[in-house]
Amino acid sequence: MIEIIEEATEKPICPHCEQSISKILANKIKSTFGVRYLYFCSKCRKTLGISHRKGFWMG
Repeated sequence: MIEIIEEATEKPICPHCEQSISKILANKIKSTFGVRYLYFCSKCRKTLGISHRKGFWMG
C-alpha cells in the first residue's frame, strides 16, 4: 500500500504556468452519463484535471 502524507507547508505549482496554486477553479459539466467537474488553474486557466461522479442509476 502507498502511504499518503498530508503536507500543509508545501505549495503545489501549476504544471502549465509554474505559478503556485492557491486556488483551483471548477466548472460543473452535466451530461446524460452523470456529472463531471473540470478543474483549472486560477492564473493561467489551463485544465488541471477532470473528475467523474456516477449518476444515481450507475451504482
